[in-house]
Amino acid sequence: MEITKTHRLFRLTKCLIRDAVFAGLFAASVLISIRAKAQANSGSMPNLPGAPNAAPRAADDFAGDTQAEAELQQGTALTRSGKFAEAIPHLVASRGRVANNYAASFNLALCYVATGQSQRAIPVLTDLRASGHENTAVNNLLAQAYIGDSQDDKALESTRRAAGLSPSNEKLYMFVADACMAKQNYALGLQIVDLGLNNLPNSARLHFERAMFLSLLDQFDNAKKDFELARSLAPDSDIAFLAAAQESMFEGNIAEAVRVARDGISKGHENFMLLTLLGEALLRSGIAPGQPEFEEARRALEKAVSQRADYANSQLTLGKLYLMEGQLNDAIIHLEAARQLNPDNTAIYSNLATAYRKQGKNSQAHDVLEMLAKLNRAQAEKIRDAPGDRKSSYAGTSREHDP
Repeated sequence: MEITKTHRLFRLTKCLIRDAVFAGLFAASVLISIRAKAQANSGSMPNLPGAPNAAPRAADDFAGDTQAEAELQQGTALTRSGKFAEAIPHLVASRGRVANNYAASFNLALCYVATGQSQRAIPVLTDLRASGHENTAVNNLLAQAYIGDSQDDKALESTRRAAGLSPSNEKLYMFVADACMAKQNYALGLQIVDLGLNNLPNSARLHFERAMFLSLLDQFDNAKKDFELARSLAPDSDIAFLAAAQESMFEGNIAEAVRVARDGISKGHENFMLLTLLGEALLRSGIAPGQPEFEEARRALEKAVSQRADYANSQLTLGKLYLMEGQLNDAIIHLEAARQLNPDNTAIYSNLATAYRKQGKNSQAHDVLEMLAKLNRAQAEKIRDAPGDRKSSYAGTSREHDP
């Protein structure tokens, strides 16, 4: 997404509904990537139209289950700080026993999705929708949960329902498209982006996402038009530089990718994705430890990780840099972080196995290679069993793609 991911936070302007529907609004800020946990630390929330106000409370509600209310407060605080796994038991304990059950249920579903438990999130969200909470936030998160559970048709249907409520909300399509990128479901991601472009034909970000999906579906020639549109619709923006650098990477023009990334960063676009692209391009150019360009790559990647520790490609590329340098402990830390964030990326496992082997930890290296073999077998089965129009999407998932 991710996809490739834009990861912008937006301020909530309607503070009146903040406490009532914290989860529905907060979900949008953290689910640009399903595994984007660090984004929760900012406390910023975008303004997603369609989120309901709190249900009116009867007077007796305030004298309700005080322990459950305390659990909800604790769970909400943990969710806000990005501690999703820790928040879950508190939210489970509060659900159905508090005045604002919408917040308890939605935060619980958010935590399930953020921790990769989409199957548990789905019934919580469908219950919310059936109980009258047919809003953009619920449908948006439900679409992402269906993507995580590989229920593509239902994901598309939920996205359409969300779009029917907020057709001009660019972020809505971006969140779901990024979930597709995280799942490496490029064919579905292309459908989501096309749905968004039907309503927002001049969205530079959506054209950039479309170009990425097409490229990862081995349709790079078709993607070039969207890369160009992304640049022309938002000239001199971070998206424009990302589009130019990414297109150069797909073309194999590494020198041009380095030049464009440097140019964008020098003009103030120190976006974590552009920093990662610069580091990746420099590594692909054949640099070696001790060279000035190697230090430039290190600075760019370390800055990218400091900005967004939850961006898997930054962690992977920095781990590869440390591996090249022989800093095995640091390499393993970042490669393991990348694996937690994107466990389906086979490129992570080969580098991680090398790092463990160089440390003399042959058992760990063997385990990692077993995981890699399991992923490859699963990928082969997906390709074999997929309908014809999805084979190209799955075929692209086994290869490393640029951020």
